[in-house]
Amino acid sequence: MKNEPNNETIQNEAKTINATKPKHAAKDSIFHDLFSLPEYLFQLYRVLHPEDKETTEADLSIITLKKILVTGEYNDLGFMAKDKLIILVEAQSTWSVNIVVRALMYLMNSYQEYFNSHGITMYSGKKIKMPKPELYVIYTKEREGHPDIISLKEEYFPNEECCIDAKVKIIYEDESNSITNQYICFCKVFDDCVKKYGRTQEAMKETFRICADRDLLKEYLKTRETEVKGIMLTLFDQERVTELYGLEMREEGIGIGRANTYLSLVRRNLIPKSIAAEEMGISMAQLEKQLGTV
Repeated sequence: MKNEPNNETIQNEAKTINATKPKHAAKDSIFHDLFSLPEYLFQLYRVLHPEDKETTEADLSIITLKKILVTGEYNDLGFMAKDKLIILVEAQSTWSVNIVVRALMYLMNSYQEYFNSHGITMYSGKKIKMPKPELYVIYTKEREGHPDIISLKEEYFPNEECCIDAKVKIIYEDESNSITNQYICFCKVFDDCVKKYGRTQEAMKETFRICADRDLLKEYLKTRETEVKGIMLTLFDQERVTELYGLEMREEGIGIGRANTYLSLVRRNLIPKSIAAEEMGISMAQLEKQLGTV
């Protein structure tokens, strides 16, 4: 007879999953998935640089950090344009000036990877070449008087001499049909549906319906429906997942640990196998084996 996990075990396992995924680790977020696709990344670049008529889709390359040393955090999106610009973009639903500090950390780590990959040493007597940095935040809530730019110096060291500064430009909702505005509006639709229907499949269905009616990320949502629905579900609080499936899993004698939670969601066709495998840190072959034996 298998041991049934007690309430303390369930709570601790849920906390562990949440702690490792503060915002569903950006690598798997809808934002990351959307802009990992070349056509949408290019649309984003055109929003940031409408004056540039020469850069093409092929000139852009993603350099999103896979892991920040020590903290283990991920940045949302990093890409380069023609080896001349290094652009970091974060998606934020909660206002915080601390984003400028995080952006500076991401930037320094991105430069380190760039220097390493290009064999550039900073200890040479010759001045090194480096791409120009640009930092952005796409803010998905109401503007409410927030500034266009967050400055490290002005926020943390006002009226003082400071040896360093970093500036993050904030992108808000506007009246355009740009890819950034579509993404912001999509987030608002999703939030509204969750408030109305809870963290359920009905909320996901309504999000897709409304976005199709309003022409928000319509083609993306149509072609990536399975992936996006899987991502939406894993964005739901782990507490909600436990509430929905915890009793049944306990009755089956299955723990509520990270791996078994994802296996359960895959069996119910609620998330793609690819997402489950990556979250569990195993190969697709190993996932298939566990699905067949657990």
